[in-house]
Amino acid sequence: MVGQIINGELVVTPRPAPRHILVSSMLGTKLGGPFGLGEGGGPGGWWILDEPELHLREDVLVPDLAGWRRENMPVLPEESWFSTPPDWVCEVLSPGTAATDRVLKMPIYAAQGVRHLWVIDPAARLLEVYRLEDGRWLVLGAHGGADRVRAEPFHEVELDLAPLWA
Repeated sequence: MVGQIINGELVVTPRPAPRHILVSSMLGTKLGGPFGLGEGGGPGGWWILDEPELHLREDVLVPDLAGWRRENMPVLPEESWFSTPPDWVCEVLSPGTAATDRVLKMPIYAAQGVRHLWVIDPAARLLEVYRLEDGRWLVLGAHGGADRVRAEPFHEVELDLAPLWA
């Protein structure tokens, strides 16, 4: 189980299913190489992490993936959680978490100033890309199937979605 404190309440959800884990792991690898390590000529400059525990004021959230620009968080914290809001969050939906991710967590990310959000639905083979504008989520695009996309904030590298759905 994964426990989160959302709006003052303990929310417990099941651990992710294999398809969910596969999508999250593959995406972390695809982004972590060029953006985290600068591999393959990528720009680097990011911390891309799996399931970090975020302490955002009174909320404790665990996104599937999160990324911090190193200019905003030069070093990793010594604690086992992060109090600096990430620059990017990715939530991978599953039947047990979709409502929590969309209805409860998205507004908290916006209120905490997370600039970019991706929502992935493995069952629908869909990636939704959002940018925070004036405190609200602006939908930049929805991509699916075998699309190849350049999506903010990682638009420098083309992302092939097809392997995510393997």
